[in-house]
Parts: sequence; C-alpha cells; structure tokens
Amino acid sequence: MPQRPGVRLGVDVGDARVGLAATDPDALLATPVMTLRRDPNRGSDLRMLTKIVADRAVTVIYVGLPLSLSGAETPSTQKARDYAQALSGRLAEAELSADVRLVDERLSTVSAADKMRASGVESKDQRDRIDQAAAVEILEHALEIRRTQGVEPGRACG
Repeated sequence: MPQRPGVRLGVDVGDARVGLAATDPDALLATPVMTLRRDPNRGSDLRMLTKIVADRAVTVIYVGLPLSLSGAETPSTQKARDYAQALSGRLAEAELSADVRLVDERLSTVSAADKMRASGVESKDQRDRIDQAAAVEILEHALEIRRTQGVEPGRACG
C-alpha cells in the first residue's frame, strides 16, 4: 500500500483522558497537541478530535493499542479498539477521509514518563502532560516504521 502524504495524528486513549500529538505536513516531526477529557456519554472528546482532524487536514490517525509485553491483549485493548471504531464512524459522518490505524503502544506511557523525568519534570507535574507525551511516543514509533519499512504501520480500523 503506498504511503499517503500529510499530517499524522497520534492518539493515546485512557479511561479518563485522551492524549494527542501531531506531525508536520511532511510527517517528519511529532509534537504534543493537547489532552482531551474522555466523555463516553456525550462524545465531546470525539467531536473535538474530529474538528482537529478537519482543521489540520490529517490523513492518518494512529490510535495506540495497549498490549502486554508478550503481545497479548490487555483489559484496555478492547477499549482502544472501540474508541478507534467510534472515531472512524465520526470521521465518516463528517465526510473526512483520514485513515484510522491501530498501532502497538507497548511501553509508550512508561517511556514518556521516563523521558519527562530525565528532562527534570517532577512526577506531580507529569499528570497534565503524560497523555500527550505518550501520544508523541506512539506517533514517533509509527513514523519510524514508515521510514524503515516504507508502509503505514498498524491495522486499519473501520
């Protein structure tokens, strides 16, 4: 499958928050965007995410798929799949053609926390930024796969 040009979005789905990171239009550099509060009842997080996809002209969205170190599914795996499916449906309703792909996110939050600690951010100050940092980790991992293997990483959703 040929690679589509354009902005990529990394999404770290948690029970309470959703971290977002985005690339530049050439998909070279991943930067934090924001953290959304999860709103499973009213879907305000999905509405905001759809708006961000439209505003930034995002072509591919990588939703982190939490797996165990052995690669087995975890209790959070299905939640991420459901979120990716709901996002894919919202994008279709909005007539946006961004691909939603599930990518392995093993250790993304751990790696993000380690990097934040190494840069001097204290644990108590990490909470507001950890979800964005984990989204950056997911996005950087996906970009590395694109660079080295020449394919869009992950599995298409929707």
